[in-house]
Amino acid sequence: MNHSVTTAELFSAKAPLINGQRLWQSLMDLAQLGATAKGGVCRLALTDLDRQARDLFVQWCTEAGCSVSVDAIGNIFARRPGRDAQRAPVMTGSHIDTQPTGGKFDGCFGVLAGLEVIRTLNDLGLQTAAPIEVVVWTNEEGSRFPPCMMGSGVFAGRFDLAETLAKRDEQGISVGQALQGIGYAGSRAVLGHAVGAYFEAHIEQGPILEDQGKTIGVVMGCLGQKWFDLTLSGVEAHAGPTPMALRKDALVGAAQVVAAVNRIAHALQPHACGTVGCLEVHPGSRNVIPGEVKMTLDLRHLHSDKLQAMVDQVQQAIAEACDQHGLTQRLTPTADFPPLDFASQCVDAVRDGAVQLGLSHMDIVSGAGHDAIFLAELGPAGMIFVPCEGGISHNEIENASPEDLAAGCAVLLRAMVSAAN
Repeated sequence: MNHSVTTAELFSAKAPLINGQRLWQSLMDLAQLGATAKGGVCRLALTDLDRQARDLFVQWCTEAGCSVSVDAIGNIFARRPGRDAQRAPVMTGSHIDTQPTGGKFDGCFGVLAGLEVIRTLNDLGLQTAAPIEVVVWTNEEGSRFPPCMMGSGVFAGRFDLAETLAKRDEQGISVGQALQGIGYAGSRAVLGHAVGAYFEAHIEQGPILEDQGKTIGVVMGCLGQKWFDLTLSGVEAHAGPTPMALRKDALVGAAQVVAAVNRIAHALQPHACGTVGCLEVHPGSRNVIPGEVKMTLDLRHLHSDKLQAMVDQVQQAIAEACDQHGLTQRLTPTADFPPLDFASQCVDAVRDGAVQLGLSHMDIVSGAGHDAIFLAELGPAGMIFVPCEGGISHNEIENASPEDLAAGCAVLLRAMVSAAN
């Protein structure tokens, strides 16, 4: 458009107004940094490839007229000024680090959808009352450095800065050293400023929207998560001479726990998920009865009481397996995220945007963790989901259609302008 528009004209337009082709091209350009042979992306946090991606984002934001700042944990903030500089910014963003075998859209869509909002506001000549801010959060994935959602966690005051900078990867390199190495150890104060509202656009990472034939997921909240490391100890012994009745087989006990985790999750539907993702058997010889098994437990539910019920029932199943097979146990909590309900005004803004644009939509719950979880502690927050092919994510074949991505960005534009005015 060659003339500026008013906010009223923006909301009366039935067309998305954003440039879907420009959004798609930005996603494809970013995906070249760390591109894999299978069509995915390997761009681990705070590597040189991450530096290149950050540099490209900063270049694009500077060209769009934004002021750019970086904080001490490496979060990048690109701000488009509003009419009232004193108002808390309306923020959006996500991450650009990936899993080792990641895709083009997880996180990256949320960042570049935010950039496209700013570019579109520039095209339309529309200035919001509050500033608009797009953020790249450091190390959301946690693949190289634990924990996940590191940058937003420090920003929200959930993680201590000094302790986080001291975290090390498998090569012994600390977060602080890696940030210095790529030139993104910023000078901006790290604890979060006031947040007028926060919206995060994201591929669903699950199959529900595609299965239901809906374009927009209006995210109501996120499942609570409780993670544990479990060690079951028995006695390794020769597989031949040791009678079945006299064995203390840690793997048999572990199998019982795996079955219990799945049974309990099925029994507490809807919104319950239970997963054993890692299993390490010692000594790992075909003719030795396993004497020790280390395993991970991942329990999730939308409701706190049901999540605690899952934990209680799994603990009971572990105790029964130990009693039955003569084992001892060590259960260590490793993560605890309470269930989250997003702010009603943000949820409504997303739903209204979908309705105004005539987009099919449905209420949905996020089963995964996102930076929006921590931002919701600082101000009203919400999320927008769009379908991904087959529900597949954290995978090199992760895919989403240009049309769905453009639709999600168009809803983001309307939600952010509504909040900023």
